[in-house]
Amino acid sequence: MTAKTPTVIGLREWIALPDLGVVGLRAKIDTGAATSALHATDIVPFERHGKSWVRFTAHLGTLVQRRHRCEAPLVACKIIKSSNGQAQTRYVIRTLLALGDRAWPVEFTLTCRKTMRYRVLLGSKALGDGHWLIDPAKTYMQDKPQMLTPGAP
Repeated sequence: MTAKTPTVIGLREWIALPDLGVVGLRAKIDTGAATSALHATDIVPFERHGKSWVRFTAHLGTLVQRRHRCEAPLVACKIIKSSNGQAQTRYVIRTLLALGDRAWPVEFTLTCRKTMRYRVLLGSKALGDGHWLIDPAKTYMQDKPQMLTPGAP
């Protein structure tokens, strides 16, 4: 059995969320956070075929504001404690994340990040498969992922 060499990523990387139809997002890598977060507003839970879903507006970009209306199955509601110690109940979705030449399902909490520089935060659970080596002195080590077909491996 051979060990695979980890892929080096920087403190910030370009990602895509193909199942949501989103490409070209800058994400901050934050191994100090367990969960990943996506900037979302207008969050409305609903039922589809007897299952819980959530509809929301994803806010993309910081210099040029883009908005994208999304729907995703609701995985859970979690209480998240922020770095300043405040607890907040958040909706959780699981969607495909593309980073570099890889794509895998990741859970994201939906929260307002309008005061944050990055609209997406990738926490340690998203990167915990051992395939990544994070160099915080570098940024954008991977190419921008191209839009993948939703659900593609």
